[in-house]
Amino acid sequence: MATLELTPANFEENTDRDGITVVDFWAEWCGPCKQFAPVFERVSEKNPDILFGKVDTQSHPDLAATFNVSAIPTLLVIRDRVVLYAQAGALPEPAFEDLIQQARDLDMEQVRREAGI
Repeated sequence: MATLELTPANFEENTDRDGITVVDFWAEWCGPCKQFAPVFERVSEKNPDILFGKVDTQSHPDLAATFNVSAIPTLLVIRDRVVLYAQAGALPEPAFEDLIQQARDLDMEQVRREAGI
């Protein structure tokens, strides 16, 4: 699946859904973001059932502020409308794939109980 450009106009419709969504907050001027981009793309191609989106923080600073993004790249993993992971820093491909597998393996009923949702 191709990576989707997320904007304030389409962010909610693409994240307020069942399933897993992975969001990469990035900027054109960011060296680590550019280094991470091919990893993000490869992992997205290996996981066609997951929605992978990118938010350009230069173009959409308000969207980045909504998630308290203060450093980039920042990854956000959402499953069934629950944010499971929000962390700055580029991950090596094996760690990124492991993160996705952990999101797949979670018992979301237990996550909701523990979070009081």
